[in-house]
Amino acid sequence: MNVLVLYAHPVETSFNAGLHRTIVERLKAAGHNVDDCDLYAENFDPRLTRAERLGYHDQRGPDDAVAGYVERLQRAEALVLSFPVWNYGYPAILKGFFDRVFLPGVSFKLVDGKVRPTLQNIHKLAAVTTYGGSRFRAMLMSDPPRRLVKRLLRATIKPGAPVSYLAHYSMNLSTDETRSRFIARVAANMDAF
Repeated sequence: MNVLVLYAHPVETSFNAGLHRTIVERLKAAGHNVDDCDLYAENFDPRLTRAERLGYHDQRGPDDAVAGYVERLQRAEALVLSFPVWNYGYPAILKGFFDRVFLPGVSFKLVDGKVRPTLQNIHKLAAVTTYGGSRFRAMLMSDPPRRLVKRLLRATIKPGAPVSYLAHYSMNLSTDETRSRFIARVAANMDAF
């Protein structure tokens, strides 16, 4: 299966970087073709420009600034997100990816004013993430990243496709043991992906 891994963390020595390496290694070991999209390493610009916003509903062409990312997304059969939760949301670079790449005609189309999902090529979706705070604190804020993955992204991909959300909460209080257990959970999930 062609798996697009979207990774969003700027520090190569972080726990998230270790999770990212585990994801890529395990997916490859399981025989998947992995398109490893490290948004920071690729210097992805998350800013939606004025021109992009004005032409948001226009058909995009091969000269578009994000055409390569659109092509990678449309080539994928599965999507794995690897990111930390900051301020109860995605890192800006990942949010900008969704703003600039999940375009009309790419992730959805408008039919009589109604949104119709178009990423039918995505048959599986997983998110691997970390939170500084507890699950309880995230729930008090309605856990926006979890909801975005489990509801919004789920609605843009193939209907009925499996979606998993693996989160390590309370990183501020984590230990070697809790981090090791989470890495093992992520590894097992990627082995079975």
